[in-house]
Amino acid sequence: MIFKKRRKTMTDRPDGREAAAPADKAAEQNQGIDAANEQAIDPLTLASEAAAEHVMHDAESDGREDIAELSTQLAAARADAADLKDKWLRLNAEFDNFRKRTAKERLELIQFAGENTLKNMLPVLDDMERAIANNTKTDDIAVVREGFSLIQSKLLHILGSQGVKPMADEKGQPFDTDKHEAITKAPAPSEDLKGKVIDVVENGYTLHDKVIRYAKVIVGE
Repeated sequence: MIFKKRRKTMTDRPDGREAAAPADKAAEQNQGIDAANEQAIDPLTLASEAAAEHVMHDAESDGREDIAELSTQLAAARADAADLKDKWLRLNAEFDNFRKRTAKERLELIQFAGENTLKNMLPVLDDMERAIANNTKTDDIAVVREGFSLIQSKLLHILGSQGVKPMADEKGQPFDTDKHEAITKAPAPSEDLKGKVIDVVENGYTLHDKVIRYAKVIVGE
């Protein structure tokens, strides 16, 4: 019997065992590298995971603290808003009362502004009534004239105490539109009276130097 000699291949090994195929050998090498990498990365991975967990724990703690702080600030803001609203309502009520009180005082001031003056003039009215009663019992004209003069003097004194004064004698004064009201013109008795007051129909009056009634006059021409 003839035996043929088997040809050696690259997969044959000197110890007689069949060598591993190149693909299997590469797989074994990759598995070894992966195992080595896993052994080298595991400590880093653990450290990273621990750090991440610590950061997440701190973030959760900070978040809870921020929420608590915001809740406190919100409660304080609500309290301030309620206090401001209460102050505004009180101030608005006080202002409304002040406005009503001021309006009432202004109305009373307008209505009773001349109260003191009128009170002071009542005695003059009493004198007029007494004079009228006495005039019916006397025929002496001098007594009647004296009574009217006394009443006029008393009335002028009362008005003067309130700042009301009659204008000075305006006859012969130049016509002044700030004090006079010309009701008519008449021939001047002389050349020097042209454009001047030659007669006063009604006296003018001032209140604290302000004209409250213009003197009605006749102007010469």
